Amino acid sequence: MFMPVSIRIDGKAIVLIGVGRVALHKAVLLSRFTQVARVIAPEFDPGFAAVPFERVCKSYDSSDLDGAFLVYICTGDRELNVAVKAECERCGILACVCDDPALCDFISPAIYRDGNVTVAVSSDAKDVRRSIRIRDRIKTLVEEGIIPLK
Repeated sequence: MFMPVSIRIDGKAIVLIGVGRVALHKAVLLSRFTQVARVIAPEFDPGFAAVPFERVCKSYDSSDLDGAFLVYICTGDRELNVAVKAECERCGILACVCDDPALCDFISPAIYRDGNVTVAVSSDAKDVRRSIRIRDRIKTLVEEGIIPLK
């Protein structure tokens, strides 16, 4: 079971390891909350050009975790994901193994943000589409003025 929390990330080292659609999705989500993170991948989807993060074009090695506070692991290689997660555990770093909730210390909920108000909807990673539908409904209710945030 996951407990919802909000974590202060300003000034913290965040590392995203991986390539492809899932990694890009996590990077875009993360960029809504910080402009500072490092992405490690042997190659980058062109969509990463729009993300403000440092991009390091290389294969992962354990030194990539040096000083990390949070790590998103999105390699698409289960064996590598498990190895990176194990290294994070040894180093006391919180890690999210994207698309494998059983290996995650945290998950990313469906988020609606308006100014300093953030609404997060989570299903403990069991029904992501439902969480997104509920988040979208909240967004609509706010935009229609039914739920005033101001």
